[in-house]
Amino acid sequence: MTAKKSPKSVSVMIVDDSDDDVEASRRAFRQAGHDAPLQHLSSGEEALDALKANPANRPDIILLDLNMPGIGGRKTLEIIKQDSLLKDIPVVVLTSSTYDEDVRACYSLGANSFVSKPVNYESFAKAIQLVKEYWFDTALLPCPPLTKG
Repeated sequence: MTAKKSPKSVSVMIVDDSDDDVEASRRAFRQAGHDAPLQHLSSGEEALDALKANPANRPDIILLDLNMPGIGGRKTLEIIKQDSLLKDIPVVVLTSSTYDEDVRACYSLGANSFVSKPVNYESFAKAIQLVKEYWFDTALLPCPPLTKG
């Protein structure tokens, strides 16, 4: 039996092409009391490459934007959730979209949560605080699978 991971040690991968949104996320996580480094990747391709290159160093949770050039968030989510080594990583879609079609599609593809990015920073920080409280402080996150070596 593995002990629950300390909320402060939860590793987060942010997949978002907006440097401004990533910086706001970093500030909001620090403000919420999460000081662990956040891994930032700017595209679905980069995220998938990083996840597949080093499965032993996978994040505990992924925050995924939908609207990115190249492989967008939907396709990235689909590939993650179809991969037997990655599918148990919780993926929180964190995007500016509020379209019901996007919400339904993401949940159909296996998203664990869908959060719309508020426009102003105070509301955004509150959304990150709630994500942190639920995913880091309340929910049990899966441990990485043991790799054969």
